[in-house]
Amino acid sequence: MTARGWYLAGAPWDCSGLGRGERLAPGALRAAGLSDLVPDDAGDAPIVVDDDRRDDATGVRGLEQTARAARVLADWLDAAARRRPGRRPLVLGGDCSLLLGVLPWLRRSRDRVGLWFVDGHPDYLDGPSSPTGETADMDLALLTGSGPERLTAPAGSTAPLVAPADVVLVGHRTRDLDPEAAAEVARLPDSIRRIDAPAVVDAPRRCGERAAALLAGVDGGVWLHVDCDVLDPGAMPAVSYPEPGGPTAGQVADLLAPLVAAPRLLGMSIADFRPDLDPDGTHAATLVELLRRLLPAAHSPRGE
Repeated sequence: MTARGWYLAGAPWDCSGLGRGERLAPGALRAAGLSDLVPDDAGDAPIVVDDDRRDDATGVRGLEQTARAARVLADWLDAAARRRPGRRPLVLGGDCSLLLGVLPWLRRSRDRVGLWFVDGHPDYLDGPSSPTGETADMDLALLTGSGPERLTAPAGSTAPLVAPADVVLVGHRTRDLDPEAAAEVARLPDSIRRIDAPAVVDAPRRCGERAAALLAGVDGGVWLHVDCDVLDPGAMPAVSYPEPGGPTAGQVADLLAPLVAAPRLLGMSIADFRPDLDPDGTHAATLVELLRRLLPAAHSPRGE
């Protein structure tokens, strides 16, 4: 049984510039059974981010390479989509920085898009406030127009790539936060709608339905982004920045089901899985099974 109407698109983006494990995730997920579920595969975008130096002016790590990678990914996604009309991409990160290529690509043909941002963190720091300078600390801020112009309007786009009012942040932690994490949550604009992790744990499907309804009026369509650290570490420890207090894999499946079924869904990205922290493949299998539950099935004819 295979997923109908989808294709794989690898984005092995590691914003640390240190060759961290996220860049291995597209291959690991394919090997864990995702290639069987989604046989149509565009391969991997030729993304290179290996500069770990922080820019003096902005505090962003690998600024020039990041801007270049955003254009490379946007162009590559454009070419892949043109060869597959009517199909949706399942973009395999890599880390959340991949959205700096996905959103410019989407905006080339749409005046307005929405974003379901499912993540254990708000990703709303900036260069000076981030302890690392990694763009995965600040991708939602950049997408909504806050940050250096090279990254708020990459790949020939215009800022903001997505209006704050067209974003629903889902699954971020709001309880028992340290001062730095609490300050990051406080940075979020009021116009970004939020459904926090406690709400998801309590009623995942209802939260998914609410998130779908909040962006039902975005006529250009909505992108679904899922950071694996939205999952509780007990269910998914193979991430760079695990956060306690999250949902189980089953709860995440219930949360995402209404979003994947939404008629205006443009595609989906999965980010921040670390195969190097999953030596026996258990957690890759968890993610593939989660996707198997979500993606619409195309049954083979009898006898095949």
